[in-house]
Amino acid sequence: MTEEEFDIIDELYFVTSYVDLKEATELADDKLKRNLMNMAKRGWIRVYKNVDEESELDQLDLENDFQSYFYLASKKGLFKHNSQ
Repeated sequence: MTEEEFDIIDELYFVTSYVDLKEATELADDKLKRNLMNMAKRGWIRVYKNVDEESELDQLDLENDFQSYFYLASKKGLFKHNSQ
């Protein structure tokens, strides 16, 4: 887990909007997008259309709509984060 991924997971103990996550991590859009896409593919985070609706990755357009989603650390992601 990279330092950026570690910092992102730190902010995802609760469902968090992209805007709040970007503000908390202070990462540029391109870096945050890349990290979120990689972490979602690894199963380290969950992606939500809104705060109450988790979605399957194949039903989302993370490439283009990543700023409109909400994010949450998965159990797998938290285990990886906490083992660092």
